[in-house]
Amino acid sequence: MDKILVRGGKPLVGSVHVRGAKNAALPLMAGALLAEAPVVLHNVPCLHDVFSMDKLLTGMGMRIEFTGRTMTMEAEDGIVPEAPYDLVRTMRASFFVLGPLLGRFGKAKVSLPGGCAIGTRPVDIHLKGLEALGASIRIEDGYVVAEGRLKGASHTLDFPSVGATENIMMAAVRAEGLTRIGNAAREPEIEDLARMLNAMGAQISGAGTDLITVVGVEALGGTEHVVIPDRIEAGTFLLAGVATHGDVTVVNANAEHLPVFLEKLREAGAEVEVQGGRIRAAARNGIQAVDFVTLPYPGFATDLQAQMMAMLTRAKGVSKIKETVFENRFMQAAELVRMGADIDLEGNTAIVRGVEQLSGAPVMASDLRASASLVIAGLMADRGETAIRRVYHIDRGYERIEERLVGLGADIERVRE
Repeated sequence: MDKILVRGGKPLVGSVHVRGAKNAALPLMAGALLAEAPVVLHNVPCLHDVFSMDKLLTGMGMRIEFTGRTMTMEAEDGIVPEAPYDLVRTMRASFFVLGPLLGRFGKAKVSLPGGCAIGTRPVDIHLKGLEALGASIRIEDGYVVAEGRLKGASHTLDFPSVGATENIMMAAVRAEGLTRIGNAAREPEIEDLARMLNAMGAQISGAGTDLITVVGVEALGGTEHVVIPDRIEAGTFLLAGVATHGDVTVVNANAEHLPVFLEKLREAGAEVEVQGGRIRAAARNGIQAVDFVTLPYPGFATDLQAQMMAMLTRAKGVSKIKETVFENRFMQAAELVRMGADIDLEGNTAIVRGVEQLSGAPVMASDLRASASLVIAGLMADRGETAIRRVYHIDRGYERIEERLVGLGADIERVRE
C-alpha cells in the first residue's frame, strides 16, 4: 500500500492544468447507456472512480475504449441491466446506472451502495422519484429491483440531491410524456449531463435551475462531448497555493462554477484574478479567519470544506465552519489536531483557532476530500514530515496529485509502505 510523504515550508508557485470533473464524468458514462449509437467523451480524468465505472459498464456488456483522455462507449441491446454488489460497493456513483437502465430497458437490478464515511447518503430520494414516474420498485437481497414502463410526472425532491436529480433526469428522457423535477439540484455537473443528453436527442430544459423539465423521446443517438473542468480540483490547488503563501494559477478552470469559494478566498486575504479559463490566487501577507456554511450549489461546496479548514488552521483569528450537507464530514479535524491545529467540534459546527505553526505527523486519510486537506496541512507544516496513509482515497478524485504539486515546488513524494 502507498503512502504520501510531505515536507512543508515551501510556497507553491506556478500553474497547474485542471482535469475533467470526476463528478461530471461518472454520470456522463452512465448516461451513455441510453444511447443507441457510440458516445465519445473527451477530457475524461484518469481516476480510480472512472476505472471502476468502466469496469461496471463493461461487465454489463458495454464496449468501452479509453485512450488518453478520450473514451468511446457503445451500449447495444445486449446490455445486462444488473449492477452487482462487488462493483457497486467500491463506488457509490455506480448507483447512477439505475435511471438509464430503467429508462431504456424498462428494468434494472442494482445493488444498494451501502454507507459512506462522510454520511449515510440514503438512496430513498432516488427511488421516490423513479416511483413517481411509474416504476415498480422492491428491495430484494440487498438489491434495488425496478421495472415498468415509465410515464412523465411532476415530482419534487425532498432535498436537492445531485445524484437523485441526475438519476431521475436520465430515466425521464425515455419516459412517455412530460416530467417536471422540482427542488432539483443546480450543480454545473447536472448542466453538463443535460447538455450531453440533449445532443443525443433528449429534450431537457431548466438544468441548472431548481425546476427541470423533460419531454420523453423514443430513442437517443450518439454524440461527442467534452467533460467540464473539475471545480473541486481547481479549488484544492488554489487553496494549496494560498495556504503556503504562494502564487498558483489553475488553467482550464471555470470561475463561474466557484462563485462563493472565490469570494471567501478574497475575504481570507488572497489576491484572486480571473482571466478566461485561468484563475490565479496569491497570498503573501498572511491569511485572515473567515466563517462559511456549506450549502448545495451555488453555495460553498461541501467538497471544499475540508481543504478550506486546513488552510484556516494558520489563519489570524477564529473561523467558524458550519457543515449542512453531510452529517459526518469533519473527520479530518482529529488528524489536523495531531499536527498542531486548534479545532473544536460542536455538532455540525467547527471552531478553528489559527495557530502559529503546524508540525509534520503521521496521519490517516478517512475519505477523498479529507485526504486532500491533509496534503495541504503537510505543505503548511514548518517542520517535520507528514506521512499520509490510506492514500487510495485521494486517487479516487485527484490524478497524480503529488507529481503535479512537485511541479509547483512542493517537497512531496509517494512511496510504497
